[in-house]
Amino acid sequence: MVCFVRLPPLHPLRAPRLRPYLPAVVVALIVAAAAGLFAGSYTYAVKSPTPHRVPVAAVGEGTGPFLRTLHQRLGAELVVHRYARRPQAVDAVEAQRVFAIVRERGDRVDLDLASAAGASVAELLRSDARAAARALGADLRVRDLKPLEPGDPRGLSLFYITIAAVIVGFLGAVQLAANAPGLRRGERVACTAAYAALGALAIVAAVDWVLDAVRLPLPLSWGILALTMFTSGMVFTMFNALVGRWAILPTWVLMVMLGNPSSGGAVSWPLLPSFLGTIGRWLPPGASVNAQHTAVYFGGDLHPQPYLVLTAWSAACCTLFWTRRPRTAQDPAGHRPAGP
Repeated sequence: MVCFVRLPPLHPLRAPRLRPYLPAVVVALIVAAAAGLFAGSYTYAVKSPTPHRVPVAAVGEGTGPFLRTLHQRLGAELVVHRYARRPQAVDAVEAQRVFAIVRERGDRVDLDLASAAGASVAELLRSDARAAARALGADLRVRDLKPLEPGDPRGLSLFYITIAAVIVGFLGAVQLAANAPGLRRGERVACTAAYAALGALAIVAAVDWVLDAVRLPLPLSWGILALTMFTSGMVFTMFNALVGRWAILPTWVLMVMLGNPSSGGAVSWPLLPSFLGTIGRWLPPGASVNAQHTAVYFGGDLHPQPYLVLTAWSAACCTLFWTRRPRTAQDPAGHRPAGP
């Protein structure tokens, strides 16, 4: 004998009306946490910058009293590279191996800085060098071998244009997922590349041609910004294929909360906390700042490392997105993702 138990019907005003509120509460909590973490990540990176390893060039033999006093005042490891002649030390500055050149000649000290190599490091060295010279009664002469652009006295413009490329880059991918869900994989990658190229050109036009803040070498800076925007967009697109509608969370953590504060744009890497200073140059924002900074101020000695980092991130994201099976879950717009 089979018995059937009739369950009481759900009240029409309960479960159906509560369904929308659970994800809304989750989103509210996530946004609140993200706001605090976002502010905290930047504050942690820029508050009380402390030097760790500051490379400088010393012309001549031996470590004089000025370098020893400067080392004590910095409270950090002053990594001294010795060169027999000043032109060799200048080449080291051009190659971004050192941040300053020190030459001690009796009671006279020549200090050559490179603000373009790191404005925050140059400011710190200038301040502590003056104090060290006063303590020794030495005559200090300071020159800036690589000054910043007149329209960018704090050296932050390259950091800001990188932030613009990073954030707009993945927001563009968010909009593609929401408003063009019918795009196939190849079409989505092509659209990401297209808005990256146009957006990068718009950044160059605004910062250089309109505002005249920094002279950006057009082919190189445009290419760096376009690669940065494309990489950022593909990071979101990859996470969208992996985790669906929550893809904005890992993208925001990687590119904004972690990548931007550790990029070396606001505070130079020798002054960042050790963890951020180590990982920053291997993340897309740090690689972009590094590449842009070298292109603008040290165009005669380009390094392949930042370009390889951006290319590797782009290739990895494209590969994972392309090889990932279409999710059965819906994308941020509520649509099923398109097939190949």
